[in-house]
Amino acid sequence: MYYGEIKKVDIANGPGTRVSLFVSGCRRHCKDCFNAETWDFCYGKPYTEETEREILDALAPSYIHGLTVLGGEPFEPENQEAVCALLRKARARYPEKDIWCFTGNTLEEDLLKEGGRGRCAVTDELLSYVDVLVDGAFIAEKRNLMLRFRGSENQRLIDLNATRKAGHVILWEE
Repeated sequence: MYYGEIKKVDIANGPGTRVSLFVSGCRRHCKDCFNAETWDFCYGKPYTEETEREILDALAPSYIHGLTVLGGEPFEPENQEAVCALLRKARARYPEKDIWCFTGNTLEEDLLKEGGRGRCAVTDELLSYVDVLVDGAFIAEKRNLMLRFRGSENQRLIDLNATRKAGHVILWEE
């Protein structure tokens, strides 16, 4: 896996102050994507054990609220194993911090459904570490600058902990 950027102090991609990892690789190619350079699976730098340590260490300060993974597309099958390993370690080391993940996929059709475009061997485990999933492709015609933590009106902020308990999608509320 490659990544385009690590933001060690990010206030735009989830509540509070966060560490954000922008992974590389996305086949969706949404019109007017804000991060189109990350469509290339080899954009940026190789993701290594050192990169993982850097992210985990950046999460340590008490003022860091959580970790956000976005892209590119974290749920491209080629990215999921490395993202899953990072989230597993982040959850074990910092159980009090939340984990957000952005995806152009939809939870029900692309990630949970057998044969979905973002589904692979580690998808269920990866999702098990995520507290809030921002799902849905960016649709330029539904762009709305007034929305928090997303760019278009079709995208959802899904509270995955509440969703797992309820057995149906529950939207996140601050």
